[in-house]
This record gives sequence, C-alpha cells and structure tokens, in this order.
Amino acid sequence: MSTENEGNEGTAAEAAPSVPSAPPVPADAPQGPPESAPAVPTYPDATATQQQPAASAQDPETAPMALVPAAAPQYAPPPAPQSAADAGWPPPPPAVPAYAHGAQGGGPAWGPPGQQHTADAPRKRGAGGLVAAVVVAALVAGGVGGALGFWAADSNNGSDASGSTTVSASGTPQDLKRDPGTVAGVAAKALPSVVTIDAQSGDGEGGTGTGFVYDKEGHILTNNHVVASAADSGQLTATFSNGKKYDAEVVGRAQGYDVAVLKLKNPPQGLTPLPLGNSDQVAVGDSTIAIGAPFGLSNTVTTGIISAKNRPVASGDGSGGSNSYMSALQTDASINPGNSGGPLLSAGGAVIGINSAIQSTGSTGQSQAGSIGLGFAIPINQAKNVAQQLIKTGQPVYPVIGATVTMDEKTGGAVISDQGAGGTEAVSKDGPAARAGLRAGDVITKFNDTVVDSGPTLIGEIWTHKPGDKVELTYKRDGKTSTVEVTLGERKGDS
Repeated sequence: MSTENEGNEGTAAEAAPSVPSAPPVPADAPQGPPESAPAVPTYPDATATQQQPAASAQDPETAPMALVPAAAPQYAPPPAPQSAADAGWPPPPPAVPAYAHGAQGGGPAWGPPGQQHTADAPRKRGAGGLVAAVVVAALVAGGVGGALGFWAADSNNGSDASGSTTVSASGTPQDLKRDPGTVAGVAAKALPSVVTIDAQSGDGEGGTGTGFVYDKEGHILTNNHVVASAADSGQLTATFSNGKKYDAEVVGRAQGYDVAVLKLKNPPQGLTPLPLGNSDQVAVGDSTIAIGAPFGLSNTVTTGIISAKNRPVASGDGSGGSNSYMSALQTDASINPGNSGGPLLSAGGAVIGINSAIQSTGSTGQSQAGSIGLGFAIPINQAKNVAQQLIKTGQPVYPVIGATVTMDEKTGGAVISDQGAGGTEAVSKDGPAARAGLRAGDVITKFNDTVVDSGPTLIGEIWTHKPGDKVELTYKRDGKTSTVEVTLGERKGDS
C-alpha cells in the first residue's frame, strides 16, 4: 500500500518451535526495544498513458503508496538479562518487536515482497528462537496467573460457598455460537476461502502474500506485486486455512492495476468463492474486515471502518517496473506486509476491495514498516473487471485518453506534457484527447464530477472505467475553463 505499497516481497516467517509441555523455571526477561525498520523506497513510473517521472512524494494523498509486502519480522537481540529477583515475579513479558514495512515508506508507496532468507540463514533461526522464547514466557506468566486465580477461587468456594454472590454462566465454550453478522461469524465463513500465497523466484527469493477464491474453477484473485517475482520461472503455492497446500500458476497479471489471477493446478472439490460486493455503494464509516497473512502470520483477521473513498494512490513494485494507480478505498483496519492481495470485507462478508497498500512513516534499516492505520484497497468493482479480462485473454486492457500527463504534485490538476516519452507527441494523433480538442499545456481539473489535482489522480479515475465509456473532462487553457466529452480509447498489455 502503498500498495496492503498494503508491494509485497518479504522474508517468509519460519514456524515457531512448539511450546514445552511444562513451564520453565522463571527466567530472566529480555529487555530493550526492538530495532526499527525502514520503508522500501518508492519509484515513479507511468502507465495507461506515457508519463514523466514522478516528483518526490510529499503529499500523502498523491504520493506513491507502499505496497503491502510480506516479510517475516526481524527481532533485535536482547541485552544482558536481569535476574528474576530484580525483575520481580512473574517476570515482565518480552518486548514486542516493532514491525516495519517496506511498503515504500515515507510517503505512500507500494513495495514488493521482501527478500527471503535461505533455510539455513542464522538470522531466521535466531528469530524463530526468539519467537519461541516469547511464546514460552507468555505461557509461563499466563499459566502462573491462571493457577493462582484457580487456587483463590477454589479456596473461596471451599470456605464460603453459600455466601457467593456470583452467577455462573450455563453451558460450555463448545456450545457457544456466533451469529453470522458478527465479526467472528463473518471470519469463520470467509477464512476457508482465503489462501496464503508463497511466491519463490528462480533464484530462491520471494515472499508471502494473500489471495482468495474467485470462482469454483480454482481461480485465485490477488495483487500483481505478490506474484511478480515468481510469474516467469518461479514457484507458486497456495495454502488454505486447513493447512492443505496446492501448486498454482499465473493466468494473467496487470501491473498498472496491481491485479493478478492464479489458477490452482489441481483444485480441490467444493471450492467456495467469496461473494463479491458493490464497492460503489460503500460509504465512509462502514465496518470493514481484513483477512491476510501479515508478516507471514496466516489467517489473521483485523477490523476497522471505511475511512475515505476515491483516495488517489500511486505505487511501485520496487523493482523499477511500472507504477500502479487506483482510486482506492481507505481503511483503518490493520494491514501489514503479507496482507497484500487479501480481501477487504463488508460487515456482511462480501468482498469490497483487495488490500494492496499502506501509508507508512519513515524508518531506517532494512525491515519493513507496519500499519499506522492508513490502508488502501483496490475497489472490487474495478478488480472484478480486470480479473474477467485476465481470465478471458491473459492480458489487461486499459482505458486511455491518449495524452501524456505529468506526475508532478500540487499542480492544481493533471497537466498535459509538452512532449511524450521518447520524444513522441504528448497528445496522440487522432486519439480521444486530440479528437476532443485537448492540447499540450492544458490542465485537466475534473474527471466527471471528481476533482483532479494531479496526473496520478487522473489516471486512477480513468482506470475505474472501461474502453468506450464516455466521460467529461474539465480543463483550463490560458485562464479559461472548458468542458469536453471524451470517449475513452484502449491499450492492451503492460508493455
């Protein structure tokens, strides 16, 4: 998210060792804060029409967003231990590691999956050990507290059972049921249709992302930046919430939209596609539920609301490829590296978006930045159109106006460049913009009823439509404002 850029390469987290059957003797608690981690740098690029490189991102509403890469958390080594006597008993829980997200931080920017360590990497073994230590320490503290609580309750019941003023709940936890409309009910129904995607390139690099069942034929919908590293010669697997893993292959992907469709090679019987909602009918304040694998933690459910609609988001995959643009749904549901490609659900359990990017604060080092409550999702109405095209032809189709606009921010609109890429004309001859009378230097300020403040905003709005749609463009020329109707053209493929 930037582009859960929700990008998406990261180091896949190793499974934590199992917890010992008996709690250990109170040990020294690790002290000290975890290392901070940086954001993956953004990069400019142009799609849909030829664009000039983007200026440095300073405005969070127009700057490149960070893709939501997937990476295993990295922990700082603990300082010298403190004795249990000094620390007191029970010992304090270990410091919680601060995750960082390479979502192209600073300004919003999408980022690719982080680099995965090899199986024998010392850092990964160290991280796994610390995870185990954290789990063990937590269980020790929790176990002791639980034991003391049980002893106190039992003692009270034995000494003065008749004087109790409490009322016990009837039934057992197994008998409790969650209503379908609750978060628990929605999650229970949706989780079996969400997969954790592991993408490994030919050289062993890759990361973890998320996807969900699109149809009964075994198509999986996700982000392009989740699978880009393994699209050509790598290996893709999809693991369901029940632990069953299936090999997958890329059916088609659209860099500009940041959408990709996979197909399970041997899909199981009885696949249940997630129901698709109508993202146009979403309102600010609506409840949201995000499902994904943040930092490799599969089947994670977080909640929030729709914070804003039609948020212009530009993001890059971190590899120097094309930028992606969207008129995004903004949510405060916690989205982190690994959530990319996962569903953003309505309170009723319908998919309203694909988590793709996050806004992150600046950081240092090599770790990826995490959620600060600013996540962005591709509206499902747009993603559905792209998915249908990819399944049908294997390549994306983009609507265009046939003009090159600058990527400068805070220009008061989308400025048509003086010259296109490679010295070509900024306004394509006989293209939609030329037929409408637009010229180099014109500043497009509105797309239908939406205010346009920059080139990325204009592209994001154009790409919510289809080739052949008629739209109205308002522009300024020599201080005069005019409005023209433009019939959108098309461009096939990402090249």
